[in-house]
Amino acid sequence: MTSLETELKAFIIETLNLEDVQVDDIDSTEALFVDGLGLDSIDALELGVALQKKYDVRIDAKDENVKMHFASVRNLATFIQSEKGA
Repeated sequence: MTSLETELKAFIIETLNLEDVQVDDIDSTEALFVDGLGLDSIDALELGVALQKKYDVRIDAKDENVKMHFASVRNLATFIQSEKGA
């Protein structure tokens, strides 16, 4: 697990006020929505806005890859790293 993945897990828990969820409870490859962590579309919107502010990345809801970027913590970390490198 990368430090960015750990940071993202803590950020997700804090941003979405996930009670009774610890960083170690979230698998980096586990689905964030529906199955897995069980987040919904409202969580996606809230998380997307918070990620844009914290990591200064641009998330275009019309981009066909957005769903893939938000599929797991690992995918989010990869997306953020690629945006920072761009």
